[in-house]
Amino acid sequence: MRCLVVADLHYSLPQFDWLLSAAPRFDLVIFAGDALDIGSMVDFRAQIVVVKKYLSLLSRITRVILCSGNHDLDDHSAEGEKISRWIGEVRELGIACDGDSLTIGDTLFTVCPWWDGPLVKQRLETQLQEASVERLAHWIWVHHAPPANSPTSWGGKRYFGDVDLVQWIARHQPSMVISGHVHQSPFISEGSWFDRLGDTWVFNTGLQPGRPPTYIVLDLDEATAFWLSADHAQSIDLKAPLQRPAATIQTAPPWLISLDQIADPSLVKPVSAEG
Repeated sequence: MRCLVVADLHYSLPQFDWLLSAAPRFDLVIFAGDALDIGSMVDFRAQIVVVKKYLSLLSRITRVILCSGNHDLDDHSAEGEKISRWIGEVRELGIACDGDSLTIGDTLFTVCPWWDGPLVKQRLETQLQEASVERLAHWIWVHHAPPANSPTSWGGKRYFGDVDLVQWIARHQPSMVISGHVHQSPFISEGSWFDRLGDTWVFNTGLQPGRPPTYIVLDLDEATAFWLSADHAQSIDLKAPLQRPAATIQTAPPWLISLDQIADPSLVKPVSAEG
């Protein structure tokens, strides 16, 4: 099984377009939060309409997982805590979202909501505890924030990760935690796109402007993780102990090369301009 991992697209439509083009090559697309952008000039409600259309198209191509990030919160619960109500609505598209579990073969995926208060946090803890009973050979969490005190949450001056997540990982030891949130971590000194806490691999895609987005590919059959950005093409062996730095990809498999060949429609010359 090959999984395409993205996060923090922040309403970048060129990146959503690329995601649609890349999706047919994968068994699963994992979107680790922040599909929207609270700082955008585009009205939040309009962003939701457009992103849901992209997700509808994506769900017709392959399986999709989507968790909420801090930019995705659009409502309050009855108890007054911030929640992402619109993400719960994509469940009707067949997309696994906040609070869901998805089983594919011998892998259990647990989709974690962004929590902004004690009640949602408690529901998440209960969700993880219940899922731990059902865990399979592989157990993967999709959780927007990376763990605290990890290179995947290093912002250059301090860590921006989730302290509670560190405790949950120690308690349950999932196979992987997939995150985003701290945009610069993979690109700066002492930061990274990967880490290992005990037996748990942790990933943060990072963020770059333009097209394509930064992305991670998890080849679960080959136990390999690839990270691709504008300036980097790296991979790690998930069967080996943690080693730094990651290896530069020397010989990419054809399916990975094909991702680099996805055309950008904005660069295509109109017929009148050819010749």
